[in-house]
Amino acid sequence: MSFVPLKPTAIKERVAMVFLEYGQLDVIDGAFVLVDNSGVRTHIPVGSVACLMLEPGTRVSHAAVKLAAAVGTLLIWVGEAGVRLYAAGQPGGARSDRLLHQARMVLDPELRLKVVRKMYDLRFGEPAPQRRSIDQLRGIEGARVKSMYAGLAQQYGLVWRGRRYNPADWEAGDRANQCLSAANACLYGITEAAILAAGYAPAIGFLHSGKPLSFVYDIADIIKFETVVPVAFRIAAKKGLNPPERKVRQGCRDIFREQKVLQRLIPLIEEVLSAGGVDLPAPAPEAAPPAIPGPTIIGDIGHRSG
Repeated sequence: MSFVPLKPTAIKERVAMVFLEYGQLDVIDGAFVLVDNSGVRTHIPVGSVACLMLEPGTRVSHAAVKLAAAVGTLLIWVGEAGVRLYAAGQPGGARSDRLLHQARMVLDPELRLKVVRKMYDLRFGEPAPQRRSIDQLRGIEGARVKSMYAGLAQQYGLVWRGRRYNPADWEAGDRANQCLSAANACLYGITEAAILAAGYAPAIGFLHSGKPLSFVYDIADIIKFETVVPVAFRIAAKKGLNPPERKVRQGCRDIFREQKVLQRLIPLIEEVLSAGGVDLPAPAPEAAPPAIPGPTIIGDIGHRSG
């Protein structure tokens, strides 16, 4: 019987994410398997998941990392309930043209402003005010977001004292802020998966800058208030759910499926970056061809294969 190569499933057709904890992620019979301490095996269909969130207590075999790279499944090492993100694989980082395109857009002040204005338009459904700098638009957005938080808190009958949280002290935030942090972590995970799969850099942001996930925050903010923020407030308003992070995570998972968030993210990223009207760079004429030609790409652009 001849060898049948793996065929990655398109990112938009996959389950958004699966959280794994307390077990060994390995490969058995060509598929991901999580084996816990009691020997119970949980099979994960290969190539059907966009992102595996590895919580504390998870070990990953070399074979599992290799399989993840081959089928374009992003591995993300996170803290409990996904409220921290420590490291991630990079299945979409096998090409540079999109990275160069993204860097050019950021380094050109005029192009960068066009992208920021486009993000404002997509986020609020109206054009950004004219003759405003990026800093001024950031301030306008901040004021509108505060108002939106207050409105949702009132809608769900919550006492709202503002977005206050301490990444170093989870218990310092009130219930609503804890739910928001947990919900944002879910959205950042799926957004980073989409950015990496599309071949862009999470750290090169337009409105946000200087952080490892600056571009993730840029893109996630566009859809935050129509996806995870209402979920966080709804669960924060329910009594008897302690701690509520698990319900938040499940609620985010459900909304990602219902609204097909992953299907929207990569086109959304391309739409944002097309605001400058600049095409992707062509290969340099002096660029040498690969010594060993790569196989025909059968998954999304940027996926490794073989």
